[in-house]
Amino acid sequence: MIYASDLDRTLIYSLNAIGVPEDTPGLVPAEVVEGRTVSYISRQALATLKELADRIVFMPVTTRTIAQYRRINLFQETLIPDYAITSNGGNILVGGVVDEEWRAAVGRRVACGSAAAEEAGRLVHSVVRDEWIITERYCDELFYTFVVHREALPPDEIARMAGRLDSLGWKVSLQGRKLYIVPEAVNKSDAIHHVRRTVHAEPMVASGDSLLDKSLLAAADYAIVPCHGEIFAEQQAGLVHLEYPFTKQSGVFAGDEILQYVQEIYTNLTALGVGPQQ
Repeated sequence: MIYASDLDRTLIYSLNAIGVPEDTPGLVPAEVVEGRTVSYISRQALATLKELADRIVFMPVTTRTIAQYRRINLFQETLIPDYAITSNGGNILVGGVVDEEWRAAVGRRVACGSAAAEEAGRLVHSVVRDEWIITERYCDELFYTFVVHREALPPDEIARMAGRLDSLGWKVSLQGRKLYIVPEAVNKSDAIHHVRRTVHAEPMVASGDSLLDKSLLAAADYAIVPCHGEIFAEQQAGLVHLEYPFTKQSGVFAGDEILQYVQEIYTNLTALGVGPQQ
C-alpha cells in the first residue's frame, strides 16, 4: 500500500496554520530553521505515521522546492521516505537524490504545453500590483510563488487572471498568503503515477488540502481532506460535491484524523488480504 500526502496544512503546520497556541500539549517540531521551530506535527499523527511507514510506502508530495523540502528535519532525520515528490510534481527524489530523467521529461512537457514563464509572469504583474506582493520566486525553474497581502487582492480580477492563465497552460492556486502560478504539466498526479509504476505497490491512500492537491486525490484509491483549505472551502460553498471524507477538526490536529483514516484503510485491507504489503 502507498500513502501519498501533501505536507503543509495537511501533515505539518506553520505557526500561522496550527490553529492552537504554540505551547499546546501534543505538538512536535517538524521543521527547525536556525534554531527556531517553524512548523509542527501532532505527536499522535507522527506516532501513527511512523508505525505505518514500517509497513507501507509513505511518500510526501509537496509544492515545496527541493531545498524547502530538505529543511524539514522530520523527513531528513526522524522518518526518511524512499520517495518524495517536490516542486508540485516537477521533481522526484529517490533516496534523497533528484531523478534527472523525470525532471527532463517534465521540462519537455512544459515546453510543449504551456506559454513561456516570462509571459505568465507578465500577465500576473499586469493584475497583481507590486505593492500587493511581499516576495516573488521562480521555484526550481518550474513555477512562480508570490507571497502577497491577500486582503488587497480583488477576487474578481484574480479569477479573471486565472482564466487567462488557464488558456496559456498555467494554473492558479491561492493558499493563505501564497499565490502559486504553475504550468499544467507540473502536477502531483503525473509524478504519483510514475512512482506507482516504479514501486508496484497498490492501492493508494492520499490526503491534501489545496487546489493543487486535487490531482493527487484523484489519483488515489482512497482520499481524505482536512476541514480547512481550498478544497474544503469549495465544498462548503457548494462549488463541488466531493465524495472524500473530511476531518472533523481543523488545524494541526486534523492530522490525527487523517492518519487514523489511513491506518483504518491499511487494517481493513490487511484483514482482506488486499495489497497490504510493499
